[in-house]
Amino acid sequence: MRKLDIIKCPFTVVNDKYISRVVDTLLDDILNISGAVLIEGPKWCGKTRTAKNKAKSTLYVQDPDTRDSTLKLADTTPSVLLKGEVPRLIDEWQLAPKLWDAVRFTVDERNMPGQFILTGSATPEYDEKRHTGTGRFFKLFMRPMSLFESGESNGSVSLRELFNSTAKIEGSSDLSIEKLAFVMARGGWPGLLNDSERSALMKVQNYVNFIVDEDMSRVDGVKRNPVAIRNLLKSLSRNNSTMAGLSTIWKDMNGDDDTISDKTVSSYINALRRIFIVEDVPGWNPSLRSKTAIRTAPKRNFVDPSIAIAALNTTPKGLLNDFNTFGFMFESLCVRDMRVYSQPLNGDVFHFRDKNGLEIDIIVQLRDDRWGAIEVKLGSKEIEMGAKNLLKLKERTDTDRMKQPSFLMILTSTGYAYKRDDGILIVPIGCLRD
Repeated sequence: MRKLDIIKCPFTVVNDKYISRVVDTLLDDILNISGAVLIEGPKWCGKTRTAKNKAKSTLYVQDPDTRDSTLKLADTTPSVLLKGEVPRLIDEWQLAPKLWDAVRFTVDERNMPGQFILTGSATPEYDEKRHTGTGRFFKLFMRPMSLFESGESNGSVSLRELFNSTAKIEGSSDLSIEKLAFVMARGGWPGLLNDSERSALMKVQNYVNFIVDEDMSRVDGVKRNPVAIRNLLKSLSRNNSTMAGLSTIWKDMNGDDDTISDKTVSSYINALRRIFIVEDVPGWNPSLRSKTAIRTAPKRNFVDPSIAIAALNTTPKGLLNDFNTFGFMFESLCVRDMRVYSQPLNGDVFHFRDKNGLEIDIIVQLRDDRWGAIEVKLGSKEIEMGAKNLLKLKERTDTDRMKQPSFLMILTSTGYAYKRDDGILIVPIGCLRD
């Protein structure tokens, strides 16, 4: 095992056994057709471990024992660093951006698939001299673990089978509301699966501290105000799973004090995007029978709900005492999992809202235009409201211009999976898988 730079690591993985990820088969497919693949995603979501599971040799750009010499070689003779059995993993490539063009050139020269896997936890600054990599690189975004990957979902209902109309809608989840609160606060970070509750929550809080104190300034070398960053994270967390605009976030951060400009807030949010911490949910624009105006503003969202929960300095017990916040965080968890499960299907996740207030929490749309609509409801009392919304959307859909929905679903916190007489599926999040 290589030497770890403990000072820069929010938490360490204590169990080296590889846990299968949903993106594994997708990564195999890409390596079979592309010379290089770039795996991007937030720190500690498992990119390096997943890449190592496929790689035959590895270059750690940030290894403190070899970093100086690696960076010098990357500037002078980068081809030396690319020698090794393939697929060759280049971990945290963005620390030595010149490796990008070297990989691109080598891929052209070899003209063979499966040559390189690059991983990156930040988007480097744009360099107009660097080749785009079009035709040589595939990009693969990796998120923290879904509940199926972390073992909290039994996987009795498959999203793939729902789209293929072959799914059996049966099963039950033993994920209690208390356990659900904990897994939301712990997040899908692979290094925390074996930790106690106290240890896991401390490490997630430390993760947020590193975002504030280190990562936000390192991404582009711009020194940022840690107090403003923390206030921004808190505001985004308070507005998680809502369509709050920039002006709302700015006012929430400043209160009566206008010391932080709206342009600064916008630049800070862009920096959070570059380190893959925020991942907003875009609005969906379907073909409807009426000419009802559709709201296309995105919903605020983090790549993992644990970041928002830690930024608010709350705990699983705090969530259970505030079901309004619990509901927003639960929706964020469901968005994360649906993004993970839909990725191998070439699916994208959206939300829907029209000017009349009809709102659907999650729309999953595949590249072949199949789609499904999902309402997220914590309690049984809310299920009827969600069902009415789903049926309204189906009724308003112009099926002459787009396909009928493959499914209409209500995602719940716990209980049984079943199909209602009106065709709507009731599925606990602890039953779902890819």
